Amino acid sequence: MSASELAAQVREALAVDREEFDARVASEVEELKAELHAGTFDNPQAIVGLEYEFYAANAETDALERVPRRLLEFIGFEKELGLHNAEMQTTPQPLSTYGLRATQAEVQAKLEAAQGEVHTEGMTLVSDGMWTVPPIGETATSYLTSSVEEDGVRLATNMSDSVRYHAMANTDFGADMGLQAPHVSLDAETVMAESLITSIQPHYQVPSAEDLPTHFRYALRVAGPLVALAVNSPFFPPDLYDADPDEVLANCPMENRIGVFESVLNPEDDPKVAFPEDLGSLDEAVDRIANDRTVVPMLQDAGTRFDDRFAHFRHTHGTYWRWVRPVFDGPTRQAANARIEFRPLPGQPTVRDSVAFLAFLAGLMESMPRREHPAYHLDWTTAEENFYAAARDGLQAEMAWRTRDGDATTDTATIYEELFEHARDGLQLRGLDERECDYYLGPLEARVEAGRTPARWKYDRVAASVDRGVPFTEAIWEMQSAYIDRQSETLVEGCFVDWL
Repeated sequence: MSASELAAQVREALAVDREEFDARVASEVEELKAELHAGTFDNPQAIVGLEYEFYAANAETDALERVPRRLLEFIGFEKELGLHNAEMQTTPQPLSTYGLRATQAEVQAKLEAAQGEVHTEGMTLVSDGMWTVPPIGETATSYLTSSVEEDGVRLATNMSDSVRYHAMANTDFGADMGLQAPHVSLDAETVMAESLITSIQPHYQVPSAEDLPTHFRYALRVAGPLVALAVNSPFFPPDLYDADPDEVLANCPMENRIGVFESVLNPEDDPKVAFPEDLGSLDEAVDRIANDRTVVPMLQDAGTRFDDRFAHFRHTHGTYWRWVRPVFDGPTRQAANARIEFRPLPGQPTVRDSVAFLAFLAGLMESMPRREHPAYHLDWTTAEENFYAAARDGLQAEMAWRTRDGDATTDTATIYEELFEHARDGLQLRGLDERECDYYLGPLEARVEAGRTPARWKYDRVAASVDRGVPFTEAIWEMQSAYIDRQSETLVEGCFVDWL
């Protein structure tokens, strides 16, 4: 698509009457609520799925690479924000022995085939939380801020040709779009800075839509501990830093992805990327999405899917960027589902690690509501504090918890011992045996036992290099090279603890 064609489509999108769009959302909401309460979105099977984002790097230099659109289509991956991004979505599967096995096998099969194709182009797909090596001959600053104005429309040079993404830079929804993080600042005219980060997003379908608020409450309580275990983005590309290495290393959040997303996309007076509040009812879950300001309202054409009856509501949901959010959709009435999308986890070093987090979350969602775990009564403010402490300090974070006996604790070992016991219980309730539970949860339990996360692995390598006198930029790029080298040996078959 040419720049003039893209600009024309952006102008068309920006011309949509917001009042008409909002009216369509309001009319769809009533029908959606009626279907939810009628049990249309219920399914006694627990269904799970996974969204998995990657970035492309040069196979020789580890520098960021733009993925040709023809190649992206050929390998069956979807475009994401940046030209360097590629996303995979798994087929929904039952939470069971065969369902989890099928999910992992699907990711492995697609990824192995994709890697074979991108390697012929001199690239590799990287599973990570943030890239740090810009394209050859460019800086991260120039890559993220490059844009042109076409017929009065601001277009990011390195952004996918998605009308919605480009339209965000030309609306008045209020986000600064610049990047603010410890020792990092970047002025920008588009949302391209968000393309620094990549994630995995587990999905868990609740058996009964009416029970979604309860599962949602538990998902918020376990968010901190899961993020602490997953952290994988302690460093930015070196040219973005405005402080010396000692300052950076002394105040280095383990999961910068959280701050990037919030700083780039949050209007100052109306945060859209945030730790969400508890839900009082199923209707409240729907109303929160419907009442959230849509960044780029776009009138939707009539479609043949069941959930096209709620197409404008679903479009609004696309910019409802809470870290944990409900989802209501389905291509057919029989496949309609209400589920929880768990969004704060960074990309992981291997496929097995990524599926482990899916199994961990799903097991907790099966067990904790059924066993009425007292974490339900953990104050929401405490859950929010746990979440941001986890992003800052990883496994070294002090998090507050309510044990199965109702006692308060901040002991990390106790928290994870309980969480893994309940995850095992939940998986066993879905038919997995002890050996299978060990297979999925073992890699994450080993992280706790070793006190090591991917972010800590990265931090320690960079800190050790700096101590030896290696320049900070070289230290980060050497770490990134080592990360990609280790991943090349373990991405499809191994796991992170093999690196330790």
